[in-house]
Amino acid sequence: MDFLLSKEQQLIQEMVRSFAEKEIEPFAEENDRDSRFPIETFQKMGELGLLGIPFPEEYGGSGSDTISYAIAVEEIGRACGGTGLSFAATISLGASPIYYFGTEEQKQKYLVPMAQGKTLGAFGLTEPNAGSDAGGTQTRAVLDGDEYVITGEKCWITNAQYSNTIIVTAYTSIDERGKKNICAFIVPTDSEGLTITDPYDKMGVRASNTTQIVLNEVRVPKENILGNPDKGFGQFLYTLDGGRISIAALAVGIAQKAFDKALAYSKERKQFNQPLSSFQAIQFKLADMAMGIELARNMVHKAAWLKDNGKPFTKEAAFAKLYASEIASKIANESLQIHGGYGYMKEYGIERLVRDAKLLEIGEGTSEIQRIVIARQLGCR
Repeated sequence: MDFLLSKEQQLIQEMVRSFAEKEIEPFAEENDRDSRFPIETFQKMGELGLLGIPFPEEYGGSGSDTISYAIAVEEIGRACGGTGLSFAATISLGASPIYYFGTEEQKQKYLVPMAQGKTLGAFGLTEPNAGSDAGGTQTRAVLDGDEYVITGEKCWITNAQYSNTIIVTAYTSIDERGKKNICAFIVPTDSEGLTITDPYDKMGVRASNTTQIVLNEVRVPKENILGNPDKGFGQFLYTLDGGRISIAALAVGIAQKAFDKALAYSKERKQFNQPLSSFQAIQFKLADMAMGIELARNMVHKAAWLKDNGKPFTKEAAFAKLYASEIASKIANESLQIHGGYGYMKEYGIERLVRDAKLLEIGEGTSEIQRIVIARQLGCR
């Protein structure tokens, strides 16, 4: 086992960290306060090739691996949780399904612009009545000649207002057992009948664009169906597995930032004529926080390694997502506790980390769903 990053991975880490510290972190507080999506930052990321990290060069990517991508998500999330979320959604949910399941024509038409940063990516799965129960999808796609007519509603969709396309799941038929056959479709956002609402006013990750979309008899050509129509459900489950690695990496980034702030503050702040870091109660908190981050990061990198090497990674992705998201919330709260009253004030940036971390226990499958996934991987039924 080699736990060291390769030379290429180290270079990517250094590049992304430098970019995030200069181009993302200085504006994170303002973007959070104003719920502002920093599109100019994503344009710069596109120019640097960050939006194509895990994809081959023939599709506009950098030809790197999933571990490199996870490192990039962590570093961007460390600077701003909302920016990190939109970055992860573009690659894991918008671009990756096209790379893994799309035709060559679809890859050239839709994947290349995303990898080059000319547009972002979005994935429409969740519905008002079908969140954790993805199989309960009510959005319907009916074949009419050479087109599919899609009608339905999707919510909590990341990046929709800044994407040229949205991958939308819809059921096309119901089998004799009453089970819906769910497929994915590439839907251009300028399609007639497609409405994207104003962004939600969210508790956290406010720099990320999150909207609802309504599809009212939206027509897309048959060639816009993504992947094997008979294996649509399995394909988007694979997409979610990959997305869970990125959410876990984002959680590690937020946790790392919260720890960095707590450690620095504990060394500067004095009580009873000595720094907080000299008190055993604070030392124990810091030790547990550092251990939690290390364990979470190792889980992320293991899941990413398994994915890169073509091995099953569903269970490990759920491990990483569950543990990293819950430890991020815990570490952010502990950082606030160490800061005391100052941590409760917006100017210290801790409360933003607390708000951002909470979403990660909900999005890409709640903590409860992750435990169900893990239990099923263990053979429980």
